Amino acid sequence: MSVKIGNNQRLRADIIKYLYYKKTLSLPDLSKLTQRSLPLVTSTVNTLIADKYIKKKGLAPSTGGRRPLMYLINPAKQKYIVAVAMDQLITRLVIFNLANEIVLPIQLLDLNISEDEQAVGKLITFINSSIQKSGLDRKSLMGIGIGMPGLVNAEKGINNSHLPTPNGTNLGTYLTEELSLPVFIDNDSSLITLAELHFGKAEGMQDALVVNVGWGTGLGIILKGSLYRGSTGYAGEFSHIPLSKTDNLCSCGKRGCLEVDTSLWVMVEKAKAALAEGAESSMKKLFKDKSKHYGDHFLDAVIQQDPLAISILSAGCFQLGKGLSTLIHILNPECIVLSGRGARAGKMLLPAIQQAINEFCIPRISDQTTIALSTLADNAELLAAASLVVENSQFE
Repeated sequence: MSVKIGNNQRLRADIIKYLYYKKTLSLPDLSKLTQRSLPLVTSTVNTLIADKYIKKKGLAPSTGGRRPLMYLINPAKQKYIVAVAMDQLITRLVIFNLANEIVLPIQLLDLNISEDEQAVGKLITFINSSIQKSGLDRKSLMGIGIGMPGLVNAEKGINNSHLPTPNGTNLGTYLTEELSLPVFIDNDSSLITLAELHFGKAEGMQDALVVNVGWGTGLGIILKGSLYRGSTGYAGEFSHIPLSKTDNLCSCGKRGCLEVDTSLWVMVEKAKAALAEGAESSMKKLFKDKSKHYGDHFLDAVIQQDPLAISILSAGCFQLGKGLSTLIHILNPECIVLSGRGARAGKMLLPAIQQAINEFCIPRISDQTTIALSTLADNAELLAAASLVVENSQFE
């Protein structure tokens, strides 16, 4: 759900947006990025300073010439963003200020969005209670950005996979009305990709892929420096390519999808089955702790180098690498970033993926692609959910 604004407001919004992503910029930088004249940018920056949206930082480091004055977002500006990251089982929420500083620490809600018929109502209650807990004036909230799995049309705020609304309207419109705040929705993997593009390992890259290793297996495609969405907004459904050796049923209703081998959900189920058959593993004790979800316990076991957990992860990552080999041949990306919840496994993800790429890729092509581990961890989707609001705000 996008918002149309006038030319003057657009320049204000663009200046704030570029400072939001780049942190500090000079007037010539802003003129180049916005493609507007330096006098106009200077005048607009001065109004934004007067409105306390941005402030002067000081002179740039010396490069031999005249040092330009640098500007940044003013963290004291009392404008805030509610960021919500949803996966199939857990919903997380934080509130940021415009400088991307957290003013309400992470809030958690156990919510099965596929099976809970009251999921939309519970989400609304959770958001409202979190805002109340923050103590912030509701008028100071710019909006709510939400990332969620499924086939999401970001332009219209529609999720065609989960969370049907009680009155049949699209989810974005319904939440906006119920919460009395602008709500912007996007696919979780698309948001994670945008986070990596603006804040993470894909920053400055023209052609890259971002894999969301989570309860499912998502993909974001960066082409010519921008997120590629496809003709109807659903590009990147990588996990439903029929590459599995099994005939297991996928959550989409089809059989043989890559996701049935590569998702954390499947890895956890394999671990449970192995433990039931008598396998020894630290997960036997970890899974008894109900304060965390099984997927988090599984990743903990991987990090602790539990042999069973590593074996299961490696099998899934090999299949993931096989799928990525196909994409490398088609898209020839300069980098593939492993992000999302599963990126917490770190270097444990790499050997099996690289083995598959070595086995299935033409070396002359695969040698041009690097594999990188996200440094944003669980913050990726929350950061990009917040940026949804920044991209659609007028900053009056």
